[in-house]
Amino acid sequence: MHAAKQIETIIENIERVVVGKRQEISLSLVAILAGGHVLLEDVPGVGKTVMVKAIAKSFGAHFKRIQFTPDLLPSDVTGVSIYNQKSQEFEFRRGPIMANIVLADEINRTSPKTQSSLLEALEEGHVTIDGDTHAIEQPFFVMATQNPIEYAGTFPLPEAQLDRFLLKIKLGYPNPDEELDILNRLENHHPLDQITPVLDTADLLELRAQVGSVYIDEAMKSYLVQIVQETRNDELISLGVSPRGSIALLKAAKALALVNGRDYVLPDDIKYLAIPVLSHRLTLSTQARMSGVSAHEVIEKLINRIRVPVPKRRLTSS
Repeated sequence: MHAAKQIETIIENIERVVVGKRQEISLSLVAILAGGHVLLEDVPGVGKTVMVKAIAKSFGAHFKRIQFTPDLLPSDVTGVSIYNQKSQEFEFRRGPIMANIVLADEINRTSPKTQSSLLEALEEGHVTIDGDTHAIEQPFFVMATQNPIEYAGTFPLPEAQLDRFLLKIKLGYPNPDEELDILNRLENHHPLDQITPVLDTADLLELRAQVGSVYIDEAMKSYLVQIVQETRNDELISLGVSPRGSIALLKAAKALALVNGRDYVLPDDIKYLAIPVLSHRLTLSTQARMSGVSAHEVIEKLINRIRVPVPKRRLTSS
């Protein structure tokens, strides 16, 4: 499949900079191809910024970084209308959110008011300033980061905001061999400086269109719905996944199938994505939190008690 070759080229290009994180790179591409966004939760210094910059450079996309701070205003993110005395009209000055690929760094360090300014952009792909709607040029992808360790001076993202992110992933520390490789690559120059575009944004939009044609049969859809339904009935979960989560899992599964070189969805696609797609969309019960149970563990257990279906039809790859 031509799409699979293009995607592999992108992954290999990013791996020139981001060492040992092929799974996380692939998941990020799944989100981009599905038209979603990523919440990346991890400690500082593990390569979050480098990865999103490498993604942007690989597509030759317009990239912007927003450093979230407590004093950041919504207009600093979305843009502002300024009165032009010569033309006697208001002119829209685009904010950094108006880019193809945006790094929203330390999103939990800004106020809830500023956080909420992202909701419209993440969900609708546009911003509204002074009653006027301004579309964000496609493709549009936001990778937001947050530090899970430092809680002082942070504002946890509310459920409505978390629900707008297709995936939640972590990079984690490199192993000794990977860290040595990083040192060798960075000894004389930064590999990011050597990254060149291997596709363009038009290619990305074409890949997105192909995701829509990936086949998923009714058995797979029923399996997906069963998983989501179980999150609403489990005693360890006080707030289950909404229908938006079902839609997100469907889109992500189709995108993953394309990344893996298939034009049909398998149960393994759904199982593989269940944790990154659903874990941030549910709320654990007090009992679960006091017992130290994680959302990952709860999702794994409920998946294991659901019978895996056999696809009735498989389309051959082209």
